[in-house]
Amino acid sequence: MLELSTTTIMQFMADLLLPFMRIAGMFAAMVGMSAKSIQPSVRALLVLFLTILVMPMVPPSPIIDLFSVGTFLVVMQQLILGIAIGFISNMVLNTFVLAGQIVAMQTGLGFASMVDPVNGINVPAVGQFYLILATLIFWALDGHLAMIKMIVLSFQALPIGEVWLTGAQFNEIALWAGWMFISAVTLSLAPIISLLIVNLAFGVMTKAAPQLNVFSIGFSIAQIMGMVIMWLTLDNFTYHFEMQWDRAQQLMCELLRVCQ
Repeated sequence: MLELSTTTIMQFMADLLLPFMRIAGMFAAMVGMSAKSIQPSVRALLVLFLTILVMPMVPPSPIIDLFSVGTFLVVMQQLILGIAIGFISNMVLNTFVLAGQIVAMQTGLGFASMVDPVNGINVPAVGQFYLILATLIFWALDGHLAMIKMIVLSFQALPIGEVWLTGAQFNEIALWAGWMFISAVTLSLAPIISLLIVNLAFGVMTKAAPQLNVFSIGFSIAQIMGMVIMWLTLDNFTYHFEMQWDRAQQLMCELLRVCQ
């Protein structure tokens, strides 16, 4: 008859729990998986399935007492590490939401708003369009597979119980958010300049024909021109996404000390 000791059971639970928390933290904050439309039970089952797959490749956890303060700190450590990686991927998509909000504000399309299924807040329709487009490109480029690969390799590069994110690394994540604003402004620069030219044309029309009510027709024309300019500048969208995603992957690799 097979007999299992308490030590063996505790070791198995530790080997399952700690990788589960690191992967669960990433899934709770990463693109797509963190959407409120995905039920928590579905997300938990997916994390559990992935954890069982990677358990043979994870070194044994140096946990003796599973119910202790030290174990609780290690669990929180793994959770924070996973959330940090997922948060970086979310900042990539928020770049394009911010760009859409800038374009919507300049074109007058900001009056049309939709509920963001990821964050559960109202965002301009242009920002929602950019968000959906960026999410589709993320899946098309296998961004989710790249993140899963990095988190699996991190168990070898950063063994459980031997790693903790330092203040300098948290500062690096915060400073990387500057790329979010830089990329958003760069993406929306062409529509902003084009609409500035349109507004200058309306100013000339006002001087040439003061009796013309420019405000009554200018608003609708600005919206139409905004949509046309968005359509003409969509070719640059994929390029900006790839550049931003490459920067995000580089930061993830540096934090996890892995190379793709």
